[in-house]
Amino acid sequence: MENRKNETQPPKQRDWKKYFKILAIANGIVLLLLLLLIFLPAFSPAPEPPEEAQFDSSDSSEFTISSTKANVNELINAYIDKELNDDSDNYSVVLGDDAVELSGGITAFGVRIPLQITLEPQVQENGDLLLVQRDISLGSLSLPNDKVLKYIDRYYKLPEWVTINPDDESIYVAVTQMELQNNFHVEVEQFDLPNDNLSFKLYIPNDTFGL
Repeated sequence: MENRKNETQPPKQRDWKKYFKILAIANGIVLLLLLLLIFLPAFSPAPEPPEEAQFDSSDSSEFTISSTKANVNELINAYIDKELNDDSDNYSVVLGDDAVELSGGITAFGVRIPLQITLEPQVQENGDLLLVQRDISLGSLSLPNDKVLKYIDRYYKLPEWVTINPDDESIYVAVTQMELQNNFHVEVEQFDLPNDNLSFKLYIPNDTFGL
């Protein structure tokens, strides 16, 4: 009797069940391979901390530049767009109400999983910026934060002066090591997002003015 029931089952219903099983298996394989990609970077060597830039300000003139989150955010993403050169795993940075938000995605086998990282900015004594991880979300997956950061460090195209520290769950932005035209030198002075108060020290060599 059971065989007769199967024989009388509509073809569309049998095809639906078959495709559902195939889709479930495919999703399981993609998830497994994604997890492997996330955890493989754990065997890569830890990144070296950036060396503190040696800068002599005696031959430069110092200026203080005040700005807003909107202006700095536009500058950051213009730089990212230029450096990525239409990379498929592009990302964006948004200066939020009280934190820095990095949005992007992880692409594995044609499946793109949205990524969102919230970071708390801390100005360093030498003028660099330390971004301490506050929250990470990777789609609906629950993965260790350091594993996600290691994936980003391995597969995302980042400037040389940006170092990801997965063990400390932080990102070090060596602003003082940025290569600017005319040997300009910049340092972060204030990065107060809640009050929209961002200021930077800009050192311009005196020979730029013919001095």
